[in-house]
Amino acid sequence: MVGNVLLLLACVAILHAAFSTYEHLSQLKALGRPEGALPTDIVIEAIVALALGTLGSVLRTDELREITWRSEMKKRPLEDIDPRLSFSVFAARAGLLPAQPTPEKS
Repeated sequence: MVGNVLLLLACVAILHAAFSTYEHLSQLKALGRPEGALPTDIVIEAIVALALGTLGSVLRTDELREITWRSEMKKRPLEDIDPRLSFSVFAARAGLLPAQPTPEKS
């Protein structure tokens, strides 16, 4: 719940920072000075929005699961484990290939 609220606040803050940037640049353009740095309050607002978004997404994620081999084998019964995982059988493909013609002696 807290993560969702922080993400919502971050989205509103980043949209407000973008709108403030647009307004500031359009005001500079109207004055005939298209160059100029952004005011520090807009930059700080964007950085705070980034921090809020990061914190909100971290709080919103689920708990991490253990992915070790031991934890995976705790979930599976012994009958499901195949001891020959690294071996492949290619004998079934042998019948699908056409036979090579033998050269005839003349």
